Amino acid sequence: MGKAVADFSMIEEGDKVMVCLSGGKDSYTMLDLLLDVQKRAPINFEILAVNLDQKQPDFPEHILPEYLESIGVKYRIVEEDTYSIVTRLVPEGKTFCSVCSRLRRGILYSTAIEEKCTKIALGHHADDIIATFLLNLFYVGQLKAMPPILRSDAGTNTIIRPLAYCQEKEIVKYSQERQFPIIPCNLCGSQPNLKRARVKNLINDLEKEIPFLRSSIMTALTNVTGSHLLDNELYDFKNFEPLIKKIPAGHGNVEKELDAVFDHSEPEAAINLMAKAEIR
Repeated sequence: MGKAVADFSMIEEGDKVMVCLSGGKDSYTMLDLLLDVQKRAPINFEILAVNLDQKQPDFPEHILPEYLESIGVKYRIVEEDTYSIVTRLVPEGKTFCSVCSRLRRGILYSTAIEEKCTKIALGHHADDIIATFLLNLFYVGQLKAMPPILRSDAGTNTIIRPLAYCQEKEIVKYSQERQFPIIPCNLCGSQPNLKRARVKNLINDLEKEIPFLRSSIMTALTNVTGSHLLDNELYDFKNFEPLIKKIPAGHGNVEKELDAVFDHSEPEAAINLMAKAEIR
């Protein structure tokens, strides 16, 4: 994680980092490692843990506050009933993940502005980046993954993913060793046939034949040859020199957003969807 933070200049002197804590293994691990980095880093930065209580049935509201108080971490619990919004907006038979993610992130991005946080840390890891890359490749027709660091178009939020180099199996072991009080998600996790789950199964099957598959894909994402692709906005094939391609604008159609494969990296789109859902 330290290498990822350094490689992409994720944290700087004086930053106030909002660590998004869901109660899952990934966000617990991210917070734990960032606290360790905070003690040893040559720079000073603050950490604020933020959890969004989405009012899911049987959510154990006491677990996160008790844990954070026990380790002396500043925190804020934001209460918004996105559960009702998601179950109302998403048609029967469709998956919740896309709209749930955007609503959740829209609220968290707004909270970061309120708390004057300079960085928003999300717990996505290498397996999430690989799966998103393949989802965009298979279903959307884009060579795009999750960026390790991203600034919103408006410049109001900067998102970082400190676990970008960490594989999920490593996080599972670390989480078990640390015995974090895991809170399962009973909204998206209960849905069958999720595209992301299908891609994850595909990667697991291929890894039986290609032992270093995950490392190979991650290396490929850091070793792009624009002249050997077919994007004439990325490479000038007439003059044989690279171009700078702008990030595409976020989608504005809510109906399309409900079914889109989403890379969790569009702050404005998340906030727009939140507004359209009339949650704030």
